[in-house]
Amino acid sequence: MFTAALVLGAGAQAAGCGGTEGQPDWARAGTFRGTLGTLPVALSLDPRGESRYFYEGRSLDLFLEVRRSGNALVLEESVRRDHGDRVLTGCFTLMPTSGGLKGTWQAPGAARALEVNLTPLDAARLPLRLPLSPGLGALRRDDPLAFLKLNRPWVTLPGGRAVREPLSGVTYPRVPGASGALNAALQDRQLRHAADALDCRAMLPESAQKDPQGGYNLSAGITLSNARLLSLRDDVDYYCGGAHPSYWTEGVILDRVTGRAVPLTTLFPKLGAARQKTLYLSAVKAKVDPECLNVLRDSAGDFTAHLSAAGVNLTPSDLPHVVGVCAETVTLPYATLRGDANLNSPLVKTLYPK
Repeated sequence: MFTAALVLGAGAQAAGCGGTEGQPDWARAGTFRGTLGTLPVALSLDPRGESRYFYEGRSLDLFLEVRRSGNALVLEESVRRDHGDRVLTGCFTLMPTSGGLKGTWQAPGAARALEVNLTPLDAARLPLRLPLSPGLGALRRDDPLAFLKLNRPWVTLPGGRAVREPLSGVTYPRVPGASGALNAALQDRQLRHAADALDCRAMLPESAQKDPQGGYNLSAGITLSNARLLSLRDDVDYYCGGAHPSYWTEGVILDRVTGRAVPLTTLFPKLGAARQKTLYLSAVKAKVDPECLNVLRDSAGDFTAHLSAAGVNLTPSDLPHVVGVCAETVTLPYATLRGDANLNSPLVKTLYPK
């Protein structure tokens, strides 16, 4: 997932909540849920790393710097209003209680503080609003804040061929009548994209968080669907407040029965990294100019693959951003790859019908 490290750091305002650097001896990493004033919030405390919280009615993280004042934990909240430096927007002052954390939150210049009451969150006890899948279970264990946001009913679009996650707006393909395992695999891919999209949006300046053209934009589509294999291509372009926008492409091949990812070399054992590059360079010559061809010769070493009716599609996945425009996709026809294929595999047989 994305991390706040892209935007926190030298631009952050000097400490404005008082106290000193470091944390009280009692402070321990954990996830909490409760109220700030009358509003429900959830907070992830990591005294030695990234701390953050969100209002459950808004579901975008606010980032916190950990400090101390005597034996009290001080958390400084700051945001970027636009593309300038971060500004202080609130100060938590918290102490431990037998049931969690208690204290206050106060905005700069406010006449009074709001009461804060937080209790430890055991995400494993929260009811599931989505079908259980490996990725959902991992999210509940490893990132309870993201789990709280995404563990809610998603929207199946008309025809049942796509599902939209409502908070991030991320839409991802589905296959009507698919096995439970395949549906779980598709849900997990969408979970990852949705969590990344929310993280990305939270790192944008407030003025850009509502811009539909900013943040994280996913285009995902099924490129091959047969009796045993499902292949997809995901294209993401994103801007999360760093030096420049970026983008990436990822192909995936799934076993429709088990939902598991199928490595390209399982289908084509002889199509290792060196042969992929040789075939790619041969095929891409007609698609790029000489300058890009030189870049691809020198820099393209890793490829992401997806299948289509025409063949195996390779896209460079390791080009530096400045030459990313050279990352053309080429198609290697199945007939060309027959000698590389495991023709005894029932998965491969679907690609080479008699």
